[in-house]
Amino acid sequence: MLRTVRATRYVVPLREGGSLPAIVEADDLGLYVVKFRGAGQGILALIAELLAGEIGRALSLRVPEIVFMEIDAALGRNEPDYEIRQLLKASTGTNLALDYLPGSTMFDPAARDKAAAEEASMLVWFDAFTQNIDRTPRNANLLVWHRKLYPIDHGAALFFHHDWPSREKKIASPFLEIEHHILLPWASAIAGAARIARERLTEPVLRGIVELVPNPWLEAIPGDVSAAERRTGYMDFFTRRLECSTIFEEEAIGAHSRLV
Repeated sequence: MLRTVRATRYVVPLREGGSLPAIVEADDLGLYVVKFRGAGQGILALIAELLAGEIGRALSLRVPEIVFMEIDAALGRNEPDYEIRQLLKASTGTNLALDYLPGSTMFDPAARDKAAAEEASMLVWFDAFTQNIDRTPRNANLLVWHRKLYPIDHGAALFFHHDWPSREKKIASPFLEIEHHILLPWASAIAGAARIARERLTEPVLRGIVELVPNPWLEAIPGDVSAAERRTGYMDFFTRRLECSTIFEEEAIGAHSRLV
């Protein structure tokens, strides 16, 4: 189960990309990076963030704690910025937030940041499994905090759900985009990571993660597909993609070998 907190103070916007996240204080006095349901990327980005993030946690990756963030209509009433005020108004209700890591920096090989082979390999496997196209040198989405790696921002994963009928074709995809992964140079142990991942992502674990998605989020997705059918569809995608994981594993191993 994820914790639910209530937003008490909008602190500062993080003007990155199209999702317009922000640092928000909650009623537990913690600071969180909030992904708003009213942002341009919509509810699908929140679902991808939740599903991929919790899969990463099941793989023992250091995904910051994910919580549900309740936003009241009054939160943005005194916000002077019109764009932010409208965003908060459109995001009333349940949103998604990640624990804020103060003082963290973005992973940058140019700054001599490095990754251990085992961790890099698991992150490469994880992003290939969830088809996350957004962990590249241009946009690492990988924080360094106290000299440890924390993967963040998985809203671009599971891109099949933007075109639900394409799900069937995506299941056995080799995910050619993995050649652009920022950690690929260090990912020399993908086969070992794959064995561990398949052991950890059991059917009960995956089902428990899929069950975390609130029904209202699934019902808010455009299209003639019920919430129950979408939940079943996500579960079907994960279990079948795991069954044919050698396809994207071999692609990732080949991409690594071409680099080195």
